[in-house]
Amino acid sequence: MSAFLGELIGTMILVILGAGVCAGVNLNKSNAQNSGWIVITFGWGFAVAIAVYAVGKFSGAYINPAVTIGFAMVGELPWAKVVPFITAQMIGAFLGACIVYLHYLPHWKATKDPAAKLGVFSTGPAIPHTFSNLLSEIIGTFVLVLGLLSIGANEFTEGLNPLIVGFLIFAIGLSLGGTTGYAINPARDLGPRIAHAVLPIAGKGSSNWPYAWIPVVGPILGGMFGALFYQSMFLGEFTTSFWIVAIIMLLVIVAAYVTEKKIPARRYTEQESINTK
Repeated sequence: MSAFLGELIGTMILVILGAGVCAGVNLNKSNAQNSGWIVITFGWGFAVAIAVYAVGKFSGAYINPAVTIGFAMVGELPWAKVVPFITAQMIGAFLGACIVYLHYLPHWKATKDPAAKLGVFSTGPAIPHTFSNLLSEIIGTFVLVLGLLSIGANEFTEGLNPLIVGFLIFAIGLSLGGTTGYAINPARDLGPRIAHAVLPIAGKGSSNWPYAWIPVVGPILGGMFGALFYQSMFLGEFTTSFWIVAIIMLLVIVAAYVTEKKIPARRYTEQESINTK
């Protein structure tokens, strides 16, 4: 299997299992309906673990553009692989979302709430607030990439690393996920959001595009800074990139704060607001 196909299939598995648990919890007449946030966070944690087990030996199982870019920033991945990997991840996420749609086919019509349907595919804020929502995604992805590099620096029993990575995702979901649904992965959010927009889902409503930039920009900034922070603070290898990314991230955060003050974040309608991952 090629590395490109590994990233595609790995991200597809991630979304099948991750969006699948959201569908089970959110959609009417599912046996798992209303089983709650703990089930969702466990589902996403195991989704990541299984995806890494499946394709790690073929591509390294980055399965996340924020991780891909962050690792490239510190020399853990050649830059030549970044665009192909992100392309594969986006395709895989879209296909995974389409498979979840087909798997739960009769449940879309049985579910009247458009927000519940969108919550299967993409994230959204518990409280719409541009500055805070962006900061939440930056922090969550910062912890993700810092945690991944820290896990990689330790020796575990052979084959245990993917499970530890899954527990990292579980921990982030439990501790930091309640604000925005912890996208922490641009492909995981944008690919399924596009699928939601194009699939013939009965009564689906809006795909909430005004919010869609936050789970893309936030994770990329957080992932880059997390990787450079690890390189600088843990390894003592300060680079110009650390300061450049820190300044860019600060400027974006300040811009979001100023924008929030001048033009309060759009108060999404109930149809557009999402409270689950």
